Amino acid sequence: MRRKDREIIHVEDKIKIIKECKVCRLGLSQNNQPYIIPLNYGYSFEGHILTLYFHSANEGKKLDIIRNNHNACFEIDCHHKLIEAEKACNYGYTFKSIIGFGKIIFMETNDEKNNGLNQIMKHQTGKDVSYNFDNDALKNVTVYKLLVEEFTGKEKNIMKDNPVE
Repeated sequence: MRRKDREIIHVEDKIKIIKECKVCRLGLSQNNQPYIIPLNYGYSFEGHILTLYFHSANEGKKLDIIRNNHNACFEIDCHHKLIEAEKACNYGYTFKSIIGFGKIIFMETNDEKNNGLNQIMKHQTGKDVSYNFDNDALKNVTVYKLLVEEFTGKEKNIMKDNPVE
């Protein structure tokens, strides 16, 4: 990371950002061609292992790409705010972001799909409720997870970049 002064070091702080944000941009590649999609997600962080959960229809370009290449990257960001200035070149933007890499695994059993969908619902709603999805619903959805192998965090914060003296 070039701007070490903006690096988020502690894993707890990175997980807090993952918890606060709601959209993940998943980066895929097929035949040396990048493909990026914004997705709602859920997550778990257990035993220092971060897992992101996604769902989609049972067919489409995204799934075709994943079936050919399970490697993926992701980007999550939030806490955006314009920093105004006298000169245009001095404008800026606050943010907190997470970037990482991993491998995608399709969830095959109904129990796995239920777990993945519940992680998504828990994160998106903020409610720790267990939902039960019937077999027809599970048959009509593809649920997959990204097993994160590495991730970094970065932030630009007005107070951090310009501390009050």
